[in-house]
Amino acid sequence: MTDPTATARVLIEALPYIQRFAGQTVVVKYGGNALSGTEYADPLDVFAQDIVMLRAVGIRPVVVHGGGPQINAMLDRLGVKSEFRDGRRVTDEATMQVVRMVLTGEVNPSIVSAISSRGGRAVGLSGADDGMVSVVQRDPALGFVGDVTGVRTAVLEQLLDDGCIPVIATIGVDASGQTFNINADVVAGKIAEVLKAEKLVMMTNTVGVLDKNGNLLTGLTARQIDALFEDGTLSGGMLPKISSALDAAKAGVHSVHIIDGRVDHALLLEIMTDQGVGTMIRSH
Repeated sequence: MTDPTATARVLIEALPYIQRFAGQTVVVKYGGNALSGTEYADPLDVFAQDIVMLRAVGIRPVVVHGGGPQINAMLDRLGVKSEFRDGRRVTDEATMQVVRMVLTGEVNPSIVSAISSRGGRAVGLSGADDGMVSVVQRDPALGFVGDVTGVRTAVLEQLLDDGCIPVIATIGVDASGQTFNINADVVAGKIAEVLKAEKLVMMTNTVGVLDKNGNLLTGLTARQIDALFEDGTLSGGMLPKISSALDAAKAGVHSVHIIDGRVDHALLLEIMTDQGVGTMIRSH
């Protein structure tokens, strides 16, 4: 049985964070890898509890999700081989169809349903809806992989003002109406920039940014990140994540956090406790 006094201490510890961040926007990138969870809890349900809690205390969360493992699983079932270059999936027409199907037909509805079951007013969206996330082709060799050129926030701001929680699948659209696969870290970073978010939180299946000895780096500045790029500490799938985090910090997002989504209630621990979890990145 939980000690009531200990519970009260936890609530008191959270109070200044609630007061500080009430009314502020927090963009949360919920990676497909974070859905793997722990052996002790349903990770999606725990995530939904945290998101609803943030909304209940006046914070305005926006969820941006990927679905890499789920896409991989579907491609494997269909016998389609996956190829990655610098952390980005090579996406031909057949793969793009699978990406759309999994993100908008499987992952997005599951997150919306989980949040709704916990009392939140979640609304599922795709970046392609009404041209919300506009893109251009990144590299013909990557196929239908897009670079974000703009984000239209009118719908998002209206939903937030109405007390809703937008849940966004990371698909973009170009001027011709062609849909593109976009790196979820990049989309989350751009949305955080345009919404002038207080925080960008990237939830994944790692404890945060590690040095070459495997030690967690709890706080990083732009200069330190540049050094980690130069010495090869940051590579592969971590490149777009860290680049997006740094761009968001430089563009005015006050802090960017990379945390382990497999830890129960990692989101609340990072935002509402003194110690937090994971790595925090600032531009200075």
